[in-house]
Amino acid sequence: MRSSRYRYSVVAIFFFFMLLHQSDKLLIGPLTTPIMETFNINEAQMGAVFTGALIIGALLFPVWGYLYDRFARPKLLALASLIWGSTTWLSAIAPTYPTFIVTRASTGIDDSSYPGIFSLIADYFSPKSRGKVYGLLQLTQPLGYMMGMILALVLGSAIGWRGVFYITGTLGILLAVIIFFGVREVPRGSSEPELAELEHIAAHRFDWQVVKRLFRKKSLIFLYIQGFFGVFPWNVITYWFFRYLETERNYDDTTVLITMSIAILCMTLGYESGGAAGDYLFKRTPRGRILVSLLGVIMGAIFLAIAVNLPNEQQVLFTITVAIAAFFMPFASPNVIASVYDVTLPEVRSTALSVQYAIESAGAALAPLIAGLIATSATLGAAILVVSISAWILDALFFGFTARVIPTDINTLRDQLRRRADEEKLGQAV
Repeated sequence: MRSSRYRYSVVAIFFFFMLLHQSDKLLIGPLTTPIMETFNINEAQMGAVFTGALIIGALLFPVWGYLYDRFARPKLLALASLIWGSTTWLSAIAPTYPTFIVTRASTGIDDSSYPGIFSLIADYFSPKSRGKVYGLLQLTQPLGYMMGMILALVLGSAIGWRGVFYITGTLGILLAVIIFFGVREVPRGSSEPELAELEHIAAHRFDWQVVKRLFRKKSLIFLYIQGFFGVFPWNVITYWFFRYLETERNYDDTTVLITMSIAILCMTLGYESGGAAGDYLFKRTPRGRILVSLLGVIMGAIFLAIAVNLPNEQQVLFTITVAIAAFFMPFASPNVIASVYDVTLPEVRSTALSVQYAIESAGAALAPLIAGLIATSATLGAAILVVSISAWILDALFFGFTARVIPTDINTLRDQLRRRADEEKLGQAV
């Protein structure tokens, strides 16, 4: 058995990897203006910089998933960290706009590497405790956003945007060394209750036939469809909410910063609370994680609708309702990851989650555009509300479908693992 201390040291390493990686990934937003001034480019050209990394990341999700299911995950994660550091350094030294757009697009290579982290964590922690660990790791998204903003504001004016990239790139290379020597591979499926007590776990290799059967699992199909729409609210709010506060609620910079800081803090609490609540209910019903996800969708929709419809003068009430919506919005995220692993065999879990993320990336690319088109004929507040509420209604529908069928898929997986355990015990006895 792996000691609790070592398991949580691995979680700590991955937490800092994801925190710094998210900070580096999101730095480009606050540093947009100085970058544009350096290369003398317009908004359309800068938009191409954003898009390039997103496209590369989306295309490589299935590739990383396949590699993680075939080869040693810690070594691949160390490689991803090395790529992150190296490509960030290349972006920092890029002398011209064409070279910068290529080097910045190359930073998307490692953006699709997270399924390896989550599948490895699944083999360190039992199904009943994964949700809160995933919630802890996903705290890095809002915290990384804040850290990136602080780095850009504090260091950007002092050492320039290139200097900031040198720092984050160096940290990526340093973390590659720590992951390479500090994280060990474990047998796939070793934390499953049916296999945990075996002295030796047979290695089940990646199998395309097993991958094909993923798309016959009704719960996975519903989760994949939900994932496409589930990212709409996130990306609409990420790209448009600051402008909404500035132009339609007439907030100054200080008020925007206070409002968003409180929302991000509540969102941080929501990730871990949602994961822990999912674990708690999962111990009582196989539908537990999905029910928590459904609660997050419903409550997020209700409080965002209340917030957007409040008069501009009610700043305190607006901040409170936005904060409550931000708390519930992340409930689904750790539970969806855990649910994907609750119904898939250990040897294809990275691939299964990579498909989920690839589908979500497609939705992420569409959401800001749809909101922008609606805003041109209405208001930005209306666009945020229409896109978010519509997506959450569809989320609730598909979470409902998932809740109906997921017990069957979980039982099927548990039966498969029990058969493997029986075969392994028989082989060891002989």
